Amino acid sequence: MMNDTWIRLGVFITVLAGMMLWENLRPNRLSPVSRAERWLSNFSMVLLGTVAARLMIPSGLAAIAIFAQNNHIGLWNHVSTSLWLSVLITVLIFDCLIYWQHRVFHRIPMFWRVHRVHHADPHLDASTGLRFHPLEIALSLLVKIVAILIIGAPVLAILIFEVFLNATSIFNHSNIKLPVKVDKLLRTLIVTQAMHRIHHSQVVYETDSNFGFNLSIWDRLFGSYTEEAKTGDDGIKLGLNEYSSPQTNTSLKTLLLMPFRRKHS
Repeated sequence: MMNDTWIRLGVFITVLAGMMLWENLRPNRLSPVSRAERWLSNFSMVLLGTVAARLMIPSGLAAIAIFAQNNHIGLWNHVSTSLWLSVLITVLIFDCLIYWQHRVFHRIPMFWRVHRVHHADPHLDASTGLRFHPLEIALSLLVKIVAILIIGAPVLAILIFEVFLNATSIFNHSNIKLPVKVDKLLRTLIVTQAMHRIHHSQVVYETDSNFGFNLSIWDRLFGSYTEEAKTGDDGIKLGLNEYSSPQTNTSLKTLLLMPFRRKHS
């Protein structure tokens, strides 16, 4: 359990530091609002989300997987197969699950009110990949707990999935631009920055596409893939139109209260 925490923390810090350094050396865009204010709010949301997660599950999702294993709960605890096959299939199932969770959060108004905290960011960088309301973190944890118990997910699969999810979220939200040929090659398998920027467009049909966080195959498979924004990558207007001022999209207090308030104009 302790090793699980240190592995996730180590990868998290390494990827975050690496992408923030890359952004600083070769930024794709300039932020329209104060970077210091955005970072203060975005990283504060990370801390609050972590607190919420620890209050719900003090020992993390690995503890749920161990509980399921010890009590023979879930599919893999009743099927004889190799560990690596069960780990691979479980990671793929969880990645697909998060894709559909993301789509549902866009579709159902009650969930969108929580998820829009993430989309209200008027700029995209590594910190945006961590900017989720504590309520969204809690809801996502509930989904994962249910899935772990149904599947009987191996502990190793949960560790790999959580590490990949955090790392790829930081990666594909980062404020960099890969060469076009490299981007096209990578997005045949994973979600790239240019692909995910489309999802953060203010154009509604573009926002409601490219839901993947890690693998790009789900958007292609389930018909939600948009290859290029109408205005091109450089012309994408990021954020939400109804949260267009710094007072409505960067203040920590505003972000925390956003799910409970009506839209700003």
